[in-house]
Amino acid sequence: MDELLQAEHVSMVFGGLKAVSNFNLHLNKGELVGLIGPNGAGKTTAFNMLTGVYRPTTGSITFAGKSIVGLPPYEVTQRGIARTFQNIRLFSELTVLENVKIAFHFHVKYGLIEAVLRVGRYFREEQEIEEEAMELLRIFHLEDKADEVAKNLPYGAQRRLEIARALAAKPKLLLLDEPAAGMNPQETHELMEMIRWIRREFALTILLIEHDMSLVMGICERIYVLEYGEILAEGTPKEIKANPEVIRAYLGGE
Repeated sequence: MDELLQAEHVSMVFGGLKAVSNFNLHLNKGELVGLIGPNGAGKTTAFNMLTGVYRPTTGSITFAGKSIVGLPPYEVTQRGIARTFQNIRLFSELTVLENVKIAFHFHVKYGLIEAVLRVGRYFREEQEIEEEAMELLRIFHLEDKADEVAKNLPYGAQRRLEIARALAAKPKLLLLDEPAAGMNPQETHELMEMIRWIRREFALTILLIEHDMSLVMGICERIYVLEYGEILAEGTPKEIKANPEVIRAYLGGE
């Protein structure tokens, strides 16, 4: 399989605190991989390093064969990595449609002058963005909410909108940070089906952090387990379930 992302010997030190140490992870094109671990294990810090929010203290991160260490988040997004957040981060005062349209602007080709004067490619590209954004809203059953202010959506719909916005950036790799947080079992089951579907339809590689073990074990092909900032284990769901170190660290006993 073609390797898409590789993190090697990555560490992140804040003051004297090692949040992540000797972190190694690889993702092949088209994989659906989980990253699990107890609270405070360093999972979100790892995501922040992969997306340019933090610059790692040591180590290398390559994506599609090129280093992304030191790139700001918007450049990492332009390269093809998009993410959602543990705490939903929508533009709460903008409409549902505007939230999705914003992400498409990572890929516009018209220039500043064309935008200011509203000439040339501006109208054509803006019309295409509107159509593509509405299509994404249809996929996520949000088209009837297009003109609603994002903060007024129910929680589950806000989660769907955040994933739709991430997909509008046209990523090759999608990072999902606790997508099932706050969802009931029925919503979680629907989310599992949605993640499977978008991986297939958008030809994506997906890495997800999640505490809901039924979701992780149900959809991931491989799982990494993080403890105290270090990779404790890596393997298939079956291997992870049977790993005594994982049982001790994550489940707290036999």
